[in-house]
Amino acid sequence: MTISAFSFQLKHADGPARAGEIATPHGAAPTPLFMPVATQATVKGLTPEEVAGAGGQVVLSNAYHLYLRPGVATVNSLGGLHRFMGWPGPILTDSGGFQAFSMGALRKVDDGGIRFRSHLDGSEHHFTPELATLNQVNLGADIIMCFDQCIAYGADEGEVRRAMERTHHWAAECHRTHRGSGAWPGQALFGIVQGGTFSGLRDESAQAITSIPFDGYAVGGLAVGENKEQLYGFTAQVARHLPPDKPRYLMGVGSPEDLVEGVARGIDMFDCALPTRVARNGAMFTPDGRIDVTKRRYAEQSGPVDEECDCYACVNYSAAYLRHLFRAREILGLRLASAHNLRFVLRLMERMRQAILGNRFASFRRDFLDRYRPTNEAARQEHKLRWLRERG
Repeated sequence: MTISAFSFQLKHADGPARAGEIATPHGAAPTPLFMPVATQATVKGLTPEEVAGAGGQVVLSNAYHLYLRPGVATVNSLGGLHRFMGWPGPILTDSGGFQAFSMGALRKVDDGGIRFRSHLDGSEHHFTPELATLNQVNLGADIIMCFDQCIAYGADEGEVRRAMERTHHWAAECHRTHRGSGAWPGQALFGIVQGGTFSGLRDESAQAITSIPFDGYAVGGLAVGENKEQLYGFTAQVARHLPPDKPRYLMGVGSPEDLVEGVARGIDMFDCALPTRVARNGAMFTPDGRIDVTKRRYAEQSGPVDEECDCYACVNYSAAYLRHLFRAREILGLRLASAHNLRFVLRLMERMRQAILGNRFASFRRDFLDRYRPTNEAARQEHKLRWLRERG
C-alpha cells in the first residue's frame, strides 16, 4: 500500500449534480458512490469478492459494533480492519453515535458523551468524542466520522438545538483528537451537520461544522422518519452550504429514488443497509420498482428478475428459481437477492455518473423516476417510526 493523503477532485457538474473522485491510501473511487454496509466487518451474506464484483468500491463498517465485538484492540493487533475483513479497498467507519442513540432506555447522553449498556451482555460503556475518534483511528479506516448526537424525529426545537450544539462541541473535540492522535497518513475525518427538521438550525449547523477544516462533510439526522419532501428539502438546503471542493455524504440513504434525488441535490456519497436487508426477505429492485420474488406470480417466470441487469443472479438464474430458493429457505436465495440488489444500486450510481459527465442528468433523472415506482411512503414512514420506537 502506498500511503497518500486523502483527496477529492470534482471532475464535472451538471447543475447541482456532481461527478468526482475520492482518493485514499487504499485506492480511488469515482463519485457519486454508494457504500455497501459491512456493519460488523462483513456485508451480510456476501464475500468481499462478490461485493467488488457487484461494483462496490468503498464499504462502511461500524465502530460501535466492532468496539463491542471483537474489540478494537483485537482488530488492530490482527493488522487493522482491511486485513481483518479481507477488503483491499477504501473503508469508511461510522462513529457509533447513531447506534448508541438507538439503544433507547439503555443509554444516557450528557455533554461528555453517551453512556450505554451493551446490547450483547448488558455491560456499561461510555463513548466520548475522544474515544469514538480513537476507536476509528485504531481500526485503520480510510475515512472516519465525527461523534454526533442523533435526535429522534418529532423532537421539539429546544431538544434538537441542544443535541446540535453538543454535536458541534463534539466535532471540535474529534478534530483536535484526530490531529493529535498520530493517525496514519491519509486518514480522513468528516464532520456531520445536524439540526433535525428545523431550517434555521440546519443553516446554523452547516455554518458551524464547515468552520472546522474537515476532509469532507456529511448530512446527518435524516432518513429517521421524516417524509420525502423533508428529506429532499433539507438535503438541498445543507448541500448549498457545503464547500464545493469537499465530498458531501448523505448518511443512511439507499432507496433507488432517494439516491437519484440526492445526486440531483449535489450529494456525492451514500450508504444504507436497505438493499441487502430487504433482499433477505425476497424484495428485489427492478427498473419498475421493488418486487417480492416470493409471490406466486413468479413461480413459472423462466426469465430473470430483471432482464436489464448484468448481476450473477440475473445472468444465470430465473425468477422462478429464486422464488423456489426462498420458499425452500435456502441460504443461496438470500445471497443471490443481496448480490442483485447491490448490483442494481451500484449500477445506478455508475449510470448517474455517466449521465452527469454527458450533461444529460436531468433527462436521466426524469426517465428513471417516470418508470420507477417507489414503495408506499406511508408504509415506509410507519415502518421506520416503529423501528425507532422499539429502540426508544
